[in-house]
Amino acid sequence: MSSSKPPAMKARLNRKVKQNRRVPAWVMMRTNRQFLRHPKRRSWRTTNLKE
Repeated sequence: MSSSKPPAMKARLNRKVKQNRRVPAWVMMRTNRQFLRHPKRRSWRTTNLKE
C-alpha cells in the first residue's frame, strides 16, 4: 500500500483501525462475561474494506 494517500481515505482507514479493537475488560466484567467477543471484529487477511 502506498504511503501517500488522500486525507479522506486516511481518515476512513484510521476509523476502521479504531473500530477493530477487542471488547474492553471492564465491559466483560460489567456484563458478567456475556460479551467476550466483539461481533464486528474484522480480520485484515480475510475481509477487504470498501475504499
